[in-house]
Amino acid sequence: MKSLFYLFIVFFGLLTNFSLQANMILKLTYGDVEIELYPEKAPNHVKRFKELAESGKYDGVVFHRVIDGFMAQTGDVKFGNSNSPDFNLSLAGTGGSDLPNLKAEFTDIAHTRGILSAARSANPDSANSQFFICFDSAPHLDRQYSAFGKVIKGMEFIDMIKKGDPNSGLVPNPDKIISLKSK
Repeated sequence: MKSLFYLFIVFFGLLTNFSLQANMILKLTYGDVEIELYPEKAPNHVKRFKELAESGKYDGVVFHRVIDGFMAQTGDVKFGNSNSPDFNLSLAGTGGSDLPNLKAEFTDIAHTRGILSAARSANPDSANSQFFICFDSAPHLDRQYSAFGKVIKGMEFIDMIKKGDPNSGLVPNPDKIISLKSK
C-alpha cells in the first residue's frame, strides 16, 4: 500500500511538471504552429505569454513588423489587435497590455531559427506583451533579449507570413494570429 502511495505521488508530480511545460498552438491562416515554452529559463515571460494567450488577448493581433531572414514580430494587444476598436496599424508595435512590464530574463538560449523572444524597447526591462519569432539565427540578440520558447512544429507556416519593408519591416496588409491557446 505504501509503495502504491509513493507511485501515486511520483505520477502526480510528473503530471504537474508536464502541465508547466504545456505547449501552445498558434493558429495562422496558413496552418497550426506548435510552440514549446521554457518556464525553467524565463518563468515570468512564459507566465505572461500563457496568461495573455489563454485570455484571448493575442487572438486577432497582427504581425506588424516582419523582416525576411530575420524575424516576425507581433503581440501588441493594445494597438495591434485587428478585432479591437483601438486597432491602429500605424501605432502597432508601440503598445502592450494593461499589465506591468517584465524584468529581463536573459538566458543561454541562442536566438536560432524558430526561437520565441520578448520584444522590448531600448530598456531591457520593458518587455510586456510583444514577442518575435526568428526566421534564422540572430546571435547579436543572444543574452540581450529574453528568449522563452521555440517553434517545434509548423515553422513552414511562420515562413509564409507576409514580409514587410526590407529596412523597417513594416507590413501594409499584415497577417494576424487567428488564435493562440494551450495544446
